[in-house]
Amino acid sequence: MRILRWRSRLSILLCLALFPAHFALAAVISGTVRDTKGATIQGATILLGVNGRYIHQTRSRSDGTFQFVTGQSGRFTLVIQASTFRQLNVPAFYAGRSDTVERTLVLEPEWVHESIVVTATGTPVPQDETSEPTSVLTPIDLDRQEDFVNAMRIEPGVGVVQTGEYGAQTSLFIRGGDSDASLTLLDGIPIDEIGGVFDYGNMATTGIQSVETYRGPDSSLYGADAASGVVQFHTPQGFTSSPTVTYRGDVGNFNTSRNELELAGSHTQFDYYGAYSWLQTANALPMDQYHEGAAAGNIGWQPTANLALRGTAHYIVSAVGVPNAWNFYFIPDDRKQSDQNLYVAGMLDYQATPDFHNRVEYGATRKREQSQQWYAAGICEPINTCNLAYPNAGNFYGEDVTIRGANGYQVVGQALLDYSTGNGAVYPNRLDLVSNRDQVQYQGDYHFTPHITGLIGFFYQNERGAEREPVYALNDEVERNNYDYLAELTGDFHSRFFYTLGGSLERYQLFGTQVTPRFGLSYYLIRPRHGVFNGTRLNFDFAEGVREPTVADQSGSLYTFLEENGGASTIQALHIPQLEAPTSRTWQGGLDQGLLGERMFFHLNLFHNEFGRQIESVGVGLIPQLLPGLTAAQQQQLEAELNNDGAFSLTINSEAFRAMGIEATIDGGVGHGFRYKAGYTYLDAVIQRSFSSDNQALLSGTEPTLNGIPIGIYSPLDGARPFRRPPNSGYFSASYAGTRWTVLGTGAFTSRSDDSTFLGYMDINQGNSLLLPNRNLDFGYADLDLGGSFQLLQHLALYGQAENLLSDQHMAPIGYPSLPFTFRLGLRIAVGKQSATPLH
Repeated sequence: MRILRWRSRLSILLCLALFPAHFALAAVISGTVRDTKGATIQGATILLGVNGRYIHQTRSRSDGTFQFVTGQSGRFTLVIQASTFRQLNVPAFYAGRSDTVERTLVLEPEWVHESIVVTATGTPVPQDETSEPTSVLTPIDLDRQEDFVNAMRIEPGVGVVQTGEYGAQTSLFIRGGDSDASLTLLDGIPIDEIGGVFDYGNMATTGIQSVETYRGPDSSLYGADAASGVVQFHTPQGFTSSPTVTYRGDVGNFNTSRNELELAGSHTQFDYYGAYSWLQTANALPMDQYHEGAAAGNIGWQPTANLALRGTAHYIVSAVGVPNAWNFYFIPDDRKQSDQNLYVAGMLDYQATPDFHNRVEYGATRKREQSQQWYAAGICEPINTCNLAYPNAGNFYGEDVTIRGANGYQVVGQALLDYSTGNGAVYPNRLDLVSNRDQVQYQGDYHFTPHITGLIGFFYQNERGAEREPVYALNDEVERNNYDYLAELTGDFHSRFFYTLGGSLERYQLFGTQVTPRFGLSYYLIRPRHGVFNGTRLNFDFAEGVREPTVADQSGSLYTFLEENGGASTIQALHIPQLEAPTSRTWQGGLDQGLLGERMFFHLNLFHNEFGRQIESVGVGLIPQLLPGLTAAQQQQLEAELNNDGAFSLTINSEAFRAMGIEATIDGGVGHGFRYKAGYTYLDAVIQRSFSSDNQALLSGTEPTLNGIPIGIYSPLDGARPFRRPPNSGYFSASYAGTRWTVLGTGAFTSRSDDSTFLGYMDINQGNSLLLPNRNLDFGYADLDLGGSFQLLQHLALYGQAENLLSDQHMAPIGYPSLPFTFRLGLRIAVGKQSATPLH
């Protein structure tokens, strides 16, 4: 009996002696549960999963905190179950047996859909905690889409213009800004061309999980090119404990087919994701075939809970026919455009302390574009004269067509399609565009208190670009080294008043030093509560931005022309500067209103944008008059020098315009699976100053007109609207995600917009008879799409996608018919473990 007692006492003493050592070798996982307004949540059930199986559960305390102590190591997940809430993020992370991990878990009302966003502030925050207007396309918005053209149409304040069918060049206009005034990022790395140009027409959805769109200047955080907005793509990560393989394959009309293969998973400290797709289609026009191959990869390694390394890569190759503006010619041009784009990012995240987070990132962009034409297409006019020597040679024209504008005006004639060899053209010819960028950046954020966060950052860019057309002896190359230093402070008072204050000092090789500030406020006038009106929030933002000139802007500028033609003394004597950075300034304010017990949210934003020092091509006869501080004699000297050197038009900073308007959106849900959102944007944009080459004709009294209406050939006239930006646009989206069914229907609508046929001096007599008044020249349109999927078996699903249900031919600018009604039908096969096993 005594022996048993001593054994029992010895066991107890041994356990007490070993407990501290055991606890020291146990992973401690703790954190806080809160909602999107910052309020903590009590009583939420938190499940802890490791290596594909849930092993523990607990409840959040009165202050929202929770803690797990486990002796296991591996890849953990945290999942929350809470009444009337839905988890917004599901963190997956590696932790060793002695690691300490802290995570903040955010819940959203179960009836609405919000997101964690990073583009607005540079650090992950719920949308409700930012005053900046940011919207997110989620996986259900991108599923079954092969590109981003239709998906981006359901973003508020965003105009999408595609000059043709699948694969044709596609531009984005955010809140009235130019198409090169928004920055495009992939996993935090700029992927646009030098100067902000990005073609959404050949950007595949393969390897893209979500898209954030920030509407407004954000140069204080991202540097030049974020002058009117930022669009950021995110690559998915593997999270399942065993490999998951997914295949998608579909076919459709116009000989369209698409195949995609994905592999994703994780193992202890590693996670991996890879995808490849191939798309091909004949399109609906002759000589307009399109094909695209896209590959994406994402590999992560987390040696400790506080250190993570990640690398992502995307490689996209495409080729598309460029038949030109078919409705102007009825003859396809013989031209093809090919693109090869490589985007690489390498990231290191280090959580030095629970409050101090560091991120170092390297990014590389390699963009190649070739535009090839083999011969001159069209009808030789006058007949059999196209190979004669100038000046008697003819050119190649389209058929005799009627060009009708949405404004009711029309003209008839033949439009110049291609110049002949007798008039200086060379066939075959090829234009190569190169845009390379290497960037290194550091960002550190520190939580001074739970309510105050500071951020500092630095990045260095080396950019190299070229435009080459050997048959015309064009070989323009640029190299630029750019630096940016930024700082930002974000925080809140009692989870009711949120603020952002930041700015950057930018040193760019081409245009010098710029300072771009940003300031934002958000205040809950009425806190969220139960009832019909359950939360009223007021927002205000001010920001400035800049844009870096493109390679074409720089190579075609007044400064470069004089420099390359022996005009160095003229540059010095007349103080002619390099191109300056186009600027933007935005004031915006808004109201967010919760309705019906957080089942619906209404957002209203008013914005006023000023775009100054914009770059345009100006006739040389007008340039001397536009440069400040020149005497009459100096103007004559400069004009004579430009004329003697054969200049026709050159780029300078001479345009300015403003864009103001209203955005109204509503989103919500019914039940657990039905979601909807809708929006309307009114845009009032006006050119305040413009001196492009066609406006020079206006000053001389020889402007082109139709029935006495002045026409801007290549750019809008003073007081007119910028081209291709409709004053009215809207969208809606409704989705249902059930156990077996998923359905998504979307619609996008726009009013008429200003534009030009751009057929100046291109009729049969080299005249302007094929021009139409700019006002309301482009048609408005309605685009309706419908798609869905059905889970037939555990590993097999069927899906379909129908686009342009109304077969509207006017979604593209005048002259470019849109792709009519299209459909695709396919199947999805998924093999592998999809989620963690339940806790028993």
